[in-house]
Amino acid sequence: MDIVIANSKSELGEKAAQTGAGLIREAILTNGSANIILATGASQFEMLSELVKQDIEWEKVTAFHLDEYIGLSENHPASFRKYLKERFVEKISLNKFHYIRGETDPFAECSRLGEIIRKYPIDVAFVGIGENGHLAFNDPPADFDTDDPYLIVKLDDKCRRQQLGEGWFPIFDDVPEEAISMSVKQIMKSRSIICSVPDVRKADAVKESLKGEITPLVPASVLQQHKAVWMYLDKNSAKYMG
Repeated sequence: MDIVIANSKSELGEKAAQTGAGLIREAILTNGSANIILATGASQFEMLSELVKQDIEWEKVTAFHLDEYIGLSENHPASFRKYLKERFVEKISLNKFHYIRGETDPFAECSRLGEIIRKYPIDVAFVGIGENGHLAFNDPPADFDTDDPYLIVKLDDKCRRQQLGEGWFPIFDDVPEEAISMSVKQIMKSRSIICSVPDVRKADAVKESLKGEITPLVPASVLQQHKAVWMYLDKNSAKYMG
């Protein structure tokens, strides 16, 4: 694992985007196309802002959605589809983006997306780490064993409080209790992983994920087992790294 500690969130975003762009260009050069995964949330603002500026043949890139709330309209301010369209898809000429449709039958949606992603080996996954150590919406204790590419997950209270704290919902009770998430195994199948984690509120989770034991109780700790991870931190999130 390559760990880069940036001086600021903007520098973190720039460095993560540059590395990710290089990996995408490499995949296009090798295979004629590239397949990527994109995370959302406040931790990805700076990275996505820089990624859309990179010199990439986006028309050769197919992207997959990492997670989405169940039952939330695409027009809701917290919708991850809305987030991705506004901050990424509408700014480039992407080949295809496979969204998670959170207001449809969740079991059918997991099956639909699973069939699609099995046909597209992922070259680069852009992810983050939650305050509770989650990877995507795989809250602790995460399922490290399922082979299903997408699954229905129950969000724990710490995860839901994070969404409230980031300003996506006005009150705690408005935060959905369930979501569709890409599974841990599916994320780990990615050839390369770019993980962007700014802010001091993530410092404990970063330390446990990178220096603690690999355990479903700290879902992002599984990244220690991947052979090609670039971890981008700022000085605040790296506070306890020593």
